[in-house]
Parts: sequence; structure tokens; C-alpha cells
Amino acid sequence: MLRVNVDEASAPGAAAPAASTSAPPAVVVTDPARRADVLFRKRRDEGHELSSWWMVGAFVVTSGLVILLLSGVPGVA
Repeated sequence: MLRVNVDEASAPGAAAPAASTSAPPAVVVTDPARRADVLFRKRRDEGHELSSWWMVGAFVVTSGLVILLLSGVPGVA
């Protein structure tokens, strides 16, 4: 089972920290592609993005493989 720990301050429904009279909290800028709850996102340089045709080809190949394997099952109409 995969468990991702997100810091409690940014979790929805988390209890508010105790009020203090110290300096205001610093704003932390995080890269959306590096968040702990994002597993497979990868930031690529401009012009090096994955072509959507790879996904179309993967779908066609996977569909063809499923049809090929199911065609060998006896008793299917």
C-alpha cells in the first residue's frame, strides 16, 4: 500500500497552529511537479515534451493485444 505524507500545515482539515507573536510564516514556493502527492509528473524542457501520439499508439497496441488474447478464449461468441 502506498502512503504519501503531506506536511500537516498544508493538509485540508488540519488543526491551526497555536498563535504566536513571532514573525509571520515565510511563504514557501514549491514546484508543482515536485510535490509529495504527485508521483509520476516530470517537468521537461521546452520542445522535449512527450508526443501525444505515443499515448495513442500505446492504446492501439494494448487494445490489439487484448483482442488477440481474448480471441483464443473458447466459448466466446
